[in-house]
Amino acid sequence: MAQDHTQAPVLEALADYHELGRLSFTPPGHKQARGADPRVREVLGDAVFHGDVLASGGLDDRRTSGRVLERAENLMADAVHASHTFFSTCGSSLSVKAAMLAVAGPHEKLLIGRDAHKSVVSGLILSGVNPVWVEPQWDADRHLAHAPSAEAYEAAFDACPDARGALVTSPTPYGSCADIAAIAEVCHRRGRPLIVDEAWGAHLPFHPDLPSWAMDAGADVCVTSIHKMGSGLEQGSVFHLGGDLIDPALLKSRADLLGTTSPSVLLYAGMDGWRRQMMLRGEALLGHALELAAEVRTGIEKIDGLHVNDRSDFCGPGLGHDFDPLPVVIDVSELGTTGYHCADWLRVHRGIDAHLSDHRRISTQITHADDRSTADRLLAALQDLGRAAPELRPAPEIEIPPPATLRLEQACLPRDGFFGATEDVPVARAAGRIAAEMLTPYPPGIPAALPGERLTEPVLHYLRTGIEAGMNLPDARDTTLGTVRVLLEETHP
Repeated sequence: MAQDHTQAPVLEALADYHELGRLSFTPPGHKQARGADPRVREVLGDAVFHGDVLASGGLDDRRTSGRVLERAENLMADAVHASHTFFSTCGSSLSVKAAMLAVAGPHEKLLIGRDAHKSVVSGLILSGVNPVWVEPQWDADRHLAHAPSAEAYEAAFDACPDARGALVTSPTPYGSCADIAAIAEVCHRRGRPLIVDEAWGAHLPFHPDLPSWAMDAGADVCVTSIHKMGSGLEQGSVFHLGGDLIDPALLKSRADLLGTTSPSVLLYAGMDGWRRQMMLRGEALLGHALELAAEVRTGIEKIDGLHVNDRSDFCGPGLGHDFDPLPVVIDVSELGTTGYHCADWLRVHRGIDAHLSDHRRISTQITHADDRSTADRLLAALQDLGRAAPELRPAPEIEIPPPATLRLEQACLPRDGFFGATEDVPVARAAGRIAAEMLTPYPPGIPAALPGERLTEPVLHYLRTGIEAGMNLPDARDTTLGTVRVLLEETHP
């Protein structure tokens, strides 16, 4: 039966709540802004508080007989060709953990691309799942990882036929996409499910010129952050289910195990409204965004010292399979400085926030919300950055080891590494010890070292030189990396 995508069940129920003049004697305690501090109301406005109602016993009745959330999730599933969709107000960090727990249990194996986000590692720590790491495709010239190939997953399954399934990250934060269809075929030939962490791909289903999205490519579970490339609020995430390899009730129970019992109706409303917006106007909105991104890319290429990474940089043998042009990733290495310095300069001197920065790049993503005025301001700021480059030199050198040296030995399960008996040692004495914490340059949030991995001097030196150059390492107990948390030698020599 065709679904009516002019509907937005959560938004409509919220409008009814206000129209009926309901008086709440339930949480939240601000009671529709009446109890909120006037100084807070002055900054946030009352609309935020008016949208903040109890999901069950407020937006819907105590038995949820209005099926408000269920109807909104069904519409989202229909919009993206999934059999089931679940909303999460705890971000894709929760959604990907729920997906992992639905596929593998404690000590069971799960094939995972080693370019996975820190939230995946957190899922391993919480669950006790045994990761079988699948190596990304590494561009040694640009020092950039692309998603593992289907052949790499094939080889991993051959080596570990008892693995319960696989997880791949696509798109990467840089816009590089995996060959999801080929990886799904590898999994399904063995009767195993594929999880795709598609946090950066909420927009992909809604325009034909964008890369194929995970469910259309055969994924069994797809995790998507509506706030990253969509119109949802921060922490709004959905995860979709397709095929018959995972029981939807099981997936829901895993999400319930991790999620909050006090979900934000504001986040539900943002996701519900985004789906309606995309179904009614998405192709036109994203078409404009693609045209604008192409113009911005052309404009940036005319600025001396800047190069926009494009399909020819990111796709090809040994690289990515496809490419999303909306994350406009700019190589600044010819300016003689780092992406860290460039991002800081743009924020301080031009009020421009870049999404991502690393040793040689910044990312300035374009979405359907951008227009000529925002594009012109970005281009003007980048032109000024090019002129200001001499004051950002010399750039501290970040010594990135070759791909083979970046890979660390997994000496024990991430859970055992995280929860074992630990000590903090000077970084000069940490090589050879087993990490008891994540060491994660952020963003994009891909750990360089995980709990349970044996640290090496090249990786530690890379992180130390990175911090000196402006890298952020927020997960470490000592964010300056003067010391490192490791397992006691007598328990894990």
